[in-house]
Amino acid sequence: MTPYEVVHRGEIYRLRRYLAAGAAAPAGGAPPAILLVPPMMLSAEVWDVSHATSAVRLLAGAGIDPWVIDFGAPEHEVGGLERTLTDHVLAIDDALDRIRDIRGVDPHMGGYSQGGMFCYQTAAYRRGKGIASLVTFGSPVDTLGMLPFGIPGELASDAIGFLADHVPASLYLPAWASRTGFRLLDPVKAIRQRVAYVRDLRHRDVDSPREEQRRFLMREGWVAWPGPALAELALQMVAHNRMLSGGFVIEGRSATLADIVCPVLCFVGDRDEIASPDVVRAVRQAVPRAEIWERSLPTGHFGLVVGTQAVEQTWPVVAGWLHWRDGDGPQPDIKPLEEVDLTGSGAGNPVTDTVSLAAALGSLAVRNTTRTIRRAGRSIDELRHDLAQSLPRVARLERVGPQSRVSLGSLLDEQAGTAPDATFFLFEGRGHTYRDAKRRIDNIVRGLISVGVRQGEHVGILMDTRPSAVAVLAALSRLGAVAVLLRPDGSPVREAELGSISRLITDPEHVVLAREISHITPLVLGGGGEPRELGFGLTDMERIDPDEVRVPSWYRPNPGRGRDLAYICFTGSGASTRPNRITNRRWALSAFGTASAANLSDADTVYGVTPIHHPSTLLTSIGGAVAGGARLALATRFEPETFWNEVRRYGVTVVSYTWTLTHELLAAPVSPLERHHPVRLFMGSGMPLGLWQRILDRFAPAKVLEFYASTEGRAVLVNVGGDKPGSKGRRLPGSALVRVAKYDLEAGRLVEADDGFAVPCRPGEVGMLLARADAEAATSNAVPLRGVFGRDDAWLLTGDLFEVDRDGDFWLVGAANEMIRTPYGTFGPRPIERAMAGVPAVDLACAYGLPGLAAVAVTLRPGASLDPATLSAALGSRPDHERPDIVRVVRAIPTTTWFRLRHQPLQAAGVVPARRGAPVWILDRASGRYSRLTASAAESMAASVAGSLATSSS
Repeated sequence: MTPYEVVHRGEIYRLRRYLAAGAAAPAGGAPPAILLVPPMMLSAEVWDVSHATSAVRLLAGAGIDPWVIDFGAPEHEVGGLERTLTDHVLAIDDALDRIRDIRGVDPHMGGYSQGGMFCYQTAAYRRGKGIASLVTFGSPVDTLGMLPFGIPGELASDAIGFLADHVPASLYLPAWASRTGFRLLDPVKAIRQRVAYVRDLRHRDVDSPREEQRRFLMREGWVAWPGPALAELALQMVAHNRMLSGGFVIEGRSATLADIVCPVLCFVGDRDEIASPDVVRAVRQAVPRAEIWERSLPTGHFGLVVGTQAVEQTWPVVAGWLHWRDGDGPQPDIKPLEEVDLTGSGAGNPVTDTVSLAAALGSLAVRNTTRTIRRAGRSIDELRHDLAQSLPRVARLERVGPQSRVSLGSLLDEQAGTAPDATFFLFEGRGHTYRDAKRRIDNIVRGLISVGVRQGEHVGILMDTRPSAVAVLAALSRLGAVAVLLRPDGSPVREAELGSISRLITDPEHVVLAREISHITPLVLGGGGEPRELGFGLTDMERIDPDEVRVPSWYRPNPGRGRDLAYICFTGSGASTRPNRITNRRWALSAFGTASAANLSDADTVYGVTPIHHPSTLLTSIGGAVAGGARLALATRFEPETFWNEVRRYGVTVVSYTWTLTHELLAAPVSPLERHHPVRLFMGSGMPLGLWQRILDRFAPAKVLEFYASTEGRAVLVNVGGDKPGSKGRRLPGSALVRVAKYDLEAGRLVEADDGFAVPCRPGEVGMLLARADAEAATSNAVPLRGVFGRDDAWLLTGDLFEVDRDGDFWLVGAANEMIRTPYGTFGPRPIERAMAGVPAVDLACAYGLPGLAAVAVTLRPGASLDPATLSAALGSRPDHERPDIVRVVRAIPTTTWFRLRHQPLQAAGVVPARRGAPVWILDRASGRYSRLTASAAESMAASVAGSLATSSS
């Protein structure tokens, strides 16, 4: 054994510093320091197996200062079998700081197998600070491309699924099981070693140098795996593959390997059957900003650190690397790590069947076959997993009726009951569990009770997107009150009146705006924790002690039924502001529908950045995440500069959007972090066709999942396949039945046949979308029409016009109040905007009506320009009467806070003559061609339009 001193003894670890005889200091003085980290299932002696193969002795002899972190044998340590993965990472973090304090320099880190994973995780947790470089030996990053470490074959079939969710602290993996599991992962080599050992018994003098190595690998080197640590490894690193996708949580902090910026050297075993070369080299994708090198050796997993190859190649290269990185030697024999194609291997798509992975333990043939299938495309296991995830949700969705007990509060309670320690949401780099969320929600419920809020009461919410806003939504749901979501950029006073609110909850940022609602004293929630002065007459809910609140006898958690009104959102502006009433059933429909259509699972993280007052946030982002058991990552605002950092740090797999939210992201320069990103889906409503196509091109293999939900009724359409960009898709199972009927816009009513029933539209015909009415119609603003397609039926007009193609897919034409009226006919804005999206130069397009004219305003992509021929070709596919008279180039199109394009300011500008840098094009209806609009032509057009309008009115 190489001599060492124990520099520090802690609860979890001991820090060794090796004092090898004959260690030579480098010419520059102080030797480079390296902290060596063993795997969780091997003892620290893996770095000092025998005199001949001792890593610490060889490194010290090469002028290196070796330190080793010793976790001991957990089965013999007090509380050792209760350790978590987080405990190990925090111990390494602490050891690094102690070495820095003693040596006064940033140490290097080296880890073998899972010890290298620990090094990656620690570096991610520290965000690369205080680490000179990382050296890993056979350490996997794409854990879906390999088998879990050390799981014995007899436990494999059902261990992973059980460990991932319910492992108690009392369950652990004994040392013998770890040893057996490793041997099963490479059975051929194990047998070969046995045969060689028996054959060489007669040559004991030859075999004796290897005796210590043999005893270590066959018996003495193995230690137990604590159950909680194994469960955390199975869930975060194997099932969810968060080493690759990011978003693993350490001590409440969300981390990603993409934050590592220090140099990395990977040792890869060409014959490694435990951590194959591709899963090790996946570090190139997970760590896009660091300088990464590799050294490939013709050896297996153990041979990288123990044996002849390690003595002759591994440790001389490591020593050379440390000296080179410290500026005291030449570059060793290494090469930059090349890109690895992980398409179909599970990278970037953490949805997998962990039980199937575990069942493959001990069978190299099964593993290799499965890997081949994965590389070829979606595997049978993945398809089976998708069905297993989606079918129960669809069935539950269809069972939700008016009398069902269902609400946001009840679903959160379900999740908190089944997985209390699972992460519910992430915000500002911190992870919060369902247990934490439940405690916060219950405290807010008590605070609401203390100020007199009761079941069924309408309570206004005027807040930014933040955890407190989600918590108060859930608290009102748990209480059975109605949450009225006021818009900061809307008309809060009018919305408060329309929503019939009796109380108002606001965050500190909106106190001034909240005071404008004069008849209500605001309650302030969020941003608390320290004493603060909010102003006279305000109630600070953060100062209410929930333990001092007496819970009344009438309180019953989560009393809401499907038919009960749960939320009120708002559409329109000014005098046109309208309330959108949402029942628990409609919320559940969207929540389970989103979870099903997006195939959300606990391996997903949904990124929610849209305003809390927008229905899409409530129904899709929050609802889908809760119903699917996915994590919810919250951001107060959308910023392209920080987007990819947050995607990596949170492990975001699904990005929610509304309308043009992704526009600035697409306009931003390519970020190094977007290469090999983990996002598999952009999910939301209202995305323009042009942005949709650019997302598919730039962020492949990510797809777009587009929803449509009617303001009136329970109509929900979803484009699941994504093979028709721009389409709203088809009816979501469990939502209201929908039909499209002919509609007279001038009369504002359905067109009737001779028998008095409505006339259904044929494929390609534009008509009004109707949703079958049910018992919840009483909560709607609209009155159901009866006897529409048959006697005694009841339907609600959604207010939106659609056409259905021959395949049965729905295409939005526009809202009835958006229709463009000209002397040539009446038509919708969306087909014009989709036609303009086909022009490569066009960035965004917004069609609108002017008196007697159709117009479309466009912004151009950087450096692009429009010409008459391009315009004529792009719009030539539209019928003559649906072509815009005016095409106007503008610098920007105004948007709402939820990123919807606003046509009203464009309408107010009227017909603007062409000027330098902002051309305007006019359609010559006789020739069907576009030309530049001059001042004289604008005057002529205005006169012509006035004459046409006068004639039509007379």
